[in-house]
Amino acid sequence: MESCIAQSAETEEIFPPKREFRAVWIATVDNIDWPSSKNLVPGEQQQEFSALLDFHKKVGMNAVFVQVRAAGDAFYAKSAEPWSEWLTGRQGRQPDPMWDPLDFMVSEAHKRGLEFHAWLNLNRLVHKSSTSVSAENISKIHPEWILSYDGYKLFNFGIPEVRQFITDMTVNVAKNYDVDGIHFDDYFYPYAAPGQVIQDEATFQKYGEGFANKADWRRHNIDLLVKQIHDGLEAVKPRMKFGISPFGVWRNKDRDAEGSKTFGALASYDDLFADSRRWIKEGWIDYIAPQVYFSSGFSRVPYKNLVDWWTENSYERHLYIGMGAYRVGYKDKDKHWSNPLEIPNQVRYFRESETDGAIFFSSRSLRANSLGFVDSLRGNFFRYPSLVPTMPWKDRIAPLSPRSLKATLLLKGIELTWERPEAASDGDRAWYYVIYRFAPEEKPTAHDPRRILGMCYEGEKFIDLTAESGKRYIYYVTAVDRLHNEGRPIGPLKVEVHDQKLVRF
Repeated sequence: MESCIAQSAETEEIFPPKREFRAVWIATVDNIDWPSSKNLVPGEQQQEFSALLDFHKKVGMNAVFVQVRAAGDAFYAKSAEPWSEWLTGRQGRQPDPMWDPLDFMVSEAHKRGLEFHAWLNLNRLVHKSSTSVSAENISKIHPEWILSYDGYKLFNFGIPEVRQFITDMTVNVAKNYDVDGIHFDDYFYPYAAPGQVIQDEATFQKYGEGFANKADWRRHNIDLLVKQIHDGLEAVKPRMKFGISPFGVWRNKDRDAEGSKTFGALASYDDLFADSRRWIKEGWIDYIAPQVYFSSGFSRVPYKNLVDWWTENSYERHLYIGMGAYRVGYKDKDKHWSNPLEIPNQVRYFRESETDGAIFFSSRSLRANSLGFVDSLRGNFFRYPSLVPTMPWKDRIAPLSPRSLKATLLLKGIELTWERPEAASDGDRAWYYVIYRFAPEEKPTAHDPRRILGMCYEGEKFIDLTAESGKRYIYYVTAVDRLHNEGRPIGPLKVEVHDQKLVRF
């Protein structure tokens, strides 16, 4: 839409962002963020999760990334892998009473207008902190698929059957659950551990023909996997989002002229065999969320340098900056994290750089509000609502307008009602609605989120609880589809509360 309500071309006022991705990672491995303990009953887990969503919604978030596969396990019922020990206390033990956490979590997120991205760990089968390994764990069923490294059991990506299993496992989530996106983090080949060697020489000998060295072959394996998952998701749900959050540095400039102005740091391409830039360049993923977990003053890897590089290398796909919220206020060699303005300044910078938004790691760190940085999000940067940016390569057709906008005066405020629009030409109906309110002297504009009174995620009804007697208001309502295309408004509806009656003007 963005022009659905007229705006003068001469307008020079800078509005807060109308569209910005604002998300948080909710980690389940080792009970980092949720559930708080592996010994909770389902009712307590549900209560905790709903409270988490309420908190993040109040901070201003519009999406959550929830880890539903932590280590060869599952936080959902329709899975070939065993139930997670961090959910039920022992890997393979089913919840009692039985429930499907993923169905519940998606439903709760959507009720609050939050996108839900299913975050799956790609490489782990057994974690260092695992205390139980089920007979259904793939490491027990297919020990020939496994690399043992630094106390972990990991997938050997060089084996075609492994890549097929991971693809099938991922597509299974897309098929069976109403998630908005599929997400992988930075774990591909493992981060180097002193004295440890990845034991994949035999696999290289078997499958590495045509590759001069093992590093190129490993990168090729990951490329094949990412492309295969992209194709698998495209086949079952072409509008589902697919994205990855790699380590922040693709390559350092001291090693590659096309790399970022970072020096001597670990690099995704060289050290994890993950050619993260290629995935976005080839269009295999819809967004990239590099983990820019560095301060603005860190000399070898300055935050701004990485943001600049990724802005130039996002190839017209979405770029979300991975924010290191967990580092704020910690006793760290990098003293810049003790500055309460570090995160606020980072938010200012990613906005100035015209990225598409950010994802914060992780939920626990936001709830801790170290140095008050979350107060600055809630009260300043995320004070006004923001719609999720559109993905025109997936869907560019806006929904039709709502119909029959009416107002009724209730004791608690003005109730607006409307009728659901017909399906648009692509079959899409309204997924939610945006309600705008203006004073008579204001020029209506769709670009100013300060004029968004609220959003309606269920039904065709909204109550303005802030309407005051004797004042005049002008309302507009727009429909928004699943991929956040906004249609033209219905309105204006001009009303005044007068002598305990509602009158049109």
